[in-house]
Amino acid sequence: MSDAIALVVGLGNPGQQYLHTRHNAGAMFLTQLCAGAKGELRPDSKFSGHCGRISIVGNEVRLLFPTTFMNNSGRAVAAITQYYKLTPSQVLIAYDELDLPVGTTRLKVGGGPGGHNGVRDVMSALGSADFVRLRIGIGHPGEASKVLNYVLGEFNRLDAEVIDGEIAKAIALMPLLVEGKIQLAMNQLHTKT
Repeated sequence: MSDAIALVVGLGNPGQQYLHTRHNAGAMFLTQLCAGAKGELRPDSKFSGHCGRISIVGNEVRLLFPTTFMNNSGRAVAAITQYYKLTPSQVLIAYDELDLPVGTTRLKVGGGPGGHNGVRDVMSALGSADFVRLRIGIGHPGEASKVLNYVLGEFNRLDAEVIDGEIAKAIALMPLLVEGKIQLAMNQLHTKT
């Protein structure tokens, strides 16, 4: 039994021009989770982001989209976790993962940043790597020199549909996550049917 998830953070970059980019896959997850639960994200300067609150299987879950740009996401995450007295293990961070192909989404607890600067900044700000990660595969362009343009580019139509399906699968697991059944959620997400 792990800690129950009480805060979901979707990483991405603020601004209309980044809305549908690969780097905003985590923010897309957050937005769809919020909309599905009839929640609303509103600007909150105290937490340097857009915040909301939803109920999942009777549990209150806070939502955060940091508006500090990806590489400075930690400040917002640290501010909200301190304010609500949450431990890192009660936090789910959703983000894009270059090392996973489109159509592969993985849950993981702890570990390194894997080259993801937003995750690295969150780890640094929290002083811990013990948060839960929802890694949404966006694929890799094949060469390191192409990564920046690739992550800031938009999904093609086919990939966008696949990502929407992956997000829907992950959202369906949220009841398990807010009840602290992380391992069960992992087993369901990682098992191909």
